[in-house]
Amino acid sequence: MATVTGLRERKKLQTRQHIFDAARKLFDQRGFDAVTVADVARAADVSEVTVFNYFPTKEDLFYGGMQFFEEQLIEAVRSRPSGESAIRAFRQALLTSIDALSSPDRQAAVLKAARVMGSSPALMAREREIVERYTRRLAELLAAETSSDPNDVEPAGMAAAMMGVHRSLVAYTRAQVMAGKRGARLVDDMKAQLRRALTRLEKGLSGYAVRRGRG
Repeated sequence: MATVTGLRERKKLQTRQHIFDAARKLFDQRGFDAVTVADVARAADVSEVTVFNYFPTKEDLFYGGMQFFEEQLIEAVRSRPSGESAIRAFRQALLTSIDALSSPDRQAAVLKAARVMGSSPALMAREREIVERYTRRLAELLAAETSSDPNDVEPAGMAAAMMGVHRSLVAYTRAQVMAGKRGARLVDDMKAQLRRALTRLEKGLSGYAVRRGRG
């Protein structure tokens, strides 16, 4: 039974990736607003219902990769070792992600995404919604770990500060790629920008949400 379940899950992941890849190719060719869900379904050779089963909205087709990364960020904070602060785990997860951008293919993907987004108000609005959702999730995690009321300003403010640096780095990177910066120079610049910004925050947050030993 476990083997059957594992095979089923792999097939689902393959289908999801196949649909996502088909959509991304169409968005690159035509622009986001000119592509319909029906177009994506035809390109992926699946039904529209199948597309919606995996991606509830057309915007989700574009931001599938972004949402996966935001999940990884939250998980990095949640699973950090004892003695490590939330912001330290957050910082390390972002630095690791920057290393992946040394690939020319990844940098080209950032350029394509920036161009598509720049011509679509719907995509920009959706990105703001995604950021707000994951900021709330990070705030909820911080509140739980510090035994704070979920409505307290402190965990909400700390989450907003950390996510604000993250999203500012994303915006900065897109602008640099659009301006022609590539390769190791881009990666080194991003790391310097991130370290400078988070070092400022860490001076105030280094003692906040430090994971206590268990047992």
